[in-house]
Amino acid sequence: MRVQMLGLCRFSYVGLRGYQVEHDSYQERRAHLYDPDRLARRWFWFSEVALPAWRAQTDPDFTLVVMTGPDLPEPWLSLLRDLCLEVPQLRLELIPPMQWHLAACRAAIMPHIDPRAEVIGHFRHDDDDAVAVDYIAAARRDFRRIKALWKVDRKLSLDYSRGLMIEFAEGRLKVTPRICHNMGVALTIFLGPEAAETALHYDHSRLPQWMPGVAVTRPLMFLRSIHGDSDSGAMGPGLPWTMDDDQALDRQLRQRFRLRRTSLERQAAALPRVDPSRPGRSC
Repeated sequence: MRVQMLGLCRFSYVGLRGYQVEHDSYQERRAHLYDPDRLARRWFWFSEVALPAWRAQTDPDFTLVVMTGPDLPEPWLSLLRDLCLEVPQLRLELIPPMQWHLAACRAAIMPHIDPRAEVIGHFRHDDDDAVAVDYIAAARRDFRRIKALWKVDRKLSLDYSRGLMIEFAEGRLKVTPRICHNMGVALTIFLGPEAAETALHYDHSRLPQWMPGVAVTRPLMFLRSIHGDSDSGAMGPGLPWTMDDDQALDRQLRQRFRLRRTSLERQAAALPRVDPSRPGRSC
C-alpha cells in the first residue's frame, strides 16, 4: 500500500483566519507578520530548529510544502526559494491572501498529492518546532500495524506524544520533557487521496470527534518551542517525564533532532528582542 507523507508548514502566511491571535484587518496582520525583527526571529527558529531534522530524515520519501505569501519581503522570500531548491523534499507555494484559511491551506497542498498514493499521511508543521529524524520512517512503519483501523472510515490519527518543550528566556534555553497528546507536531492524519481535507482541517485538540486515534509514547519524537512570537505561549496539558542529566539531554537533542543546545543559546541570544508593546502573536 503506497503511503504518501505530505506536510504543510506555514511561514508567516498572511491570512485573516487560522491563528489563535486575531487582527482587525489584513493590513494590521501583514504589518505584524512582516515586521523585519520578527521575520529574523522566525527564520532562526525555522532554519536552526526545524530544518536540521528534516534534512536528516532516515526515510527521505516525504514532501513538506512551505506556504507563504507572494509578497513576503526580501531577503526571506529568496532564502525560501533557495532552500526549496537545495532540499528536494521541500516545495514552496506562494498563496495570495484568502479570506478562508482552510481554503488557502488546501490550495497549497492539493497540487502535491501523489496520484499513485493509496493513503495520504497529512501532517502540519509549525516553523519553530522539530520532529525527530525518524518521524517519517516511524509513521510509515506504525501505519502498517494499524491500517485495519484506518480502513473502517478511511480516517485515522497517529500521535507521537513524547517530546521536549523549549523556552528561551534570559539568555538560556529551558527544556521541559513532556508527554502531550495531539499537540499538532509529530501528529499524522491518514486520509484517502480522495479526501478534500488536509491536517489543518482538523483541530488537533479535538481529533476524537472525527476519527479514531493511536498514541505512541516512545521514543522521543517532537520538540516544541515557546517564545515571544508563539501563536500560543502555553505549554498545555501533559505529563512530565525525566532525563538523567544535562548530558543525556544534550545527547538526545543531537541524536534525535541534530541540535546543539549551546549553539542554539548563543544564536537565540543575538536575535532582535520581542517588543512587548506590539499586540498579537502568530505564526
